[in-house]
Amino acid sequence: MTFLCISCYFKGVPFLRALKDAGNTVYLLTVKKLEHDPWPRESIDEFFYLEDDSNAPAALANLAQGFAWMMRSRPIDRIVALDDFDVEKAAYLREEFRLPGMGQTTARYFRDKLAMRVRAREHGVPVPAFSSLFNDVALTEFANRVEYPCLIKPRGEASATGITKVHSAEELWQQVHALGERRKDYLVEQFRPGDVYHVDALSVDGEIAFCQVSRYLSTPFEVAHGGGIFRSVSVPYHDEEAVILRRMTEGVMQAFRMQFSASHTEFIKTAEGNFVFLETASRVGGAHLAEMVEAATGVGLWTEWARLESAKAAGTPYRVPERRYDQSGIIVSLCRYEHPDTSSFNDPEIVWRMDKKQHVGLIVASHSTARVRELLDNYAHRVAHEFHASAPAPRKSTH
Repeated sequence: MTFLCISCYFKGVPFLRALKDAGNTVYLLTVKKLEHDPWPRESIDEFFYLEDDSNAPAALANLAQGFAWMMRSRPIDRIVALDDFDVEKAAYLREEFRLPGMGQTTARYFRDKLAMRVRAREHGVPVPAFSSLFNDVALTEFANRVEYPCLIKPRGEASATGITKVHSAEELWQQVHALGERRKDYLVEQFRPGDVYHVDALSVDGEIAFCQVSRYLSTPFEVAHGGGIFRSVSVPYHDEEAVILRRMTEGVMQAFRMQFSASHTEFIKTAEGNFVFLETASRVGGAHLAEMVEAATGVGLWTEWARLESAKAAGTPYRVPERRYDQSGIIVSLCRYEHPDTSSFNDPEIVWRMDKKQHVGLIVASHSTARVRELLDNYAHRVAHEFHASAPAPRKSTH
């Protein structure tokens, strides 16, 4: 089969290798500035480049023209988006050229934060109180009844990018008026403090075939807006929290009509002890969470997602490999050094070290939840004093 993979961010190397190892022809569509990044060139048959990587209507129309030219001599069987911002591109092309896979309506549930909340609420999945910014009367009613603080969020960004916290109705309206014509692209929701969990899964034929629950020790919002140190740790498989979140993730995937893909879904555990849905994405989680999941389970999400896509395209069965039930954790921080020396971190539980300029990162794995948490707490203290640097949160996506 022939696959066009779209990624305007450098990621998915194991996916591309596994897709090629399965005997497929693999094309990669990316942006010119990533041309010289360390892509697995032995696994990519041909590169194509975008001049405009936005999802604006004009950019998508140009994308369709380029794809039509490509299809004249290179028939494409499947399109896969490897990054959040490319889900819309892939869905648009599938619709325009009648290719199998997730169309634009379903893709909205995995990209548009307003569509996520509306769909989840309609299907009985608990969500924080929220409102669109479309109508002044409806927004006034929300602003007057909601308990503050609230978050104004862009509907189409990823992670914590572009989020603003407001503490009163007056401040909310100030922010809305400042958005001007862009207000339709945002929503507002009640800020629900609590622990944030992420569920990384693989769906096959509309059912979840693999599911790993983890908890952020420092949330993406806190890291992006407070310059903190990112940490996450796996939740033991049989813990009550893991059982509840596996069931809730199944409900979300069914409501959002997920058929086959990787997914990354986040929930908040409120002060009352209840879980509410935060957001989801039809891709492998970022921030090297896939490596953390693999350290605990032995299941490589990028690799298995590629094998799943290849099997579905070829019409052959797919099964997730047998998993382990160990525990793992990750710590990542911006670093004041261009190439940090982490040799002083020498515990035998370390299974992965980050190799990226101006970053420091480690993954640990153990049979013991307590040992993983002990190491992450110790490393957080050391990283903060020996390596950590911070940068202001971006106001919009910059890739």
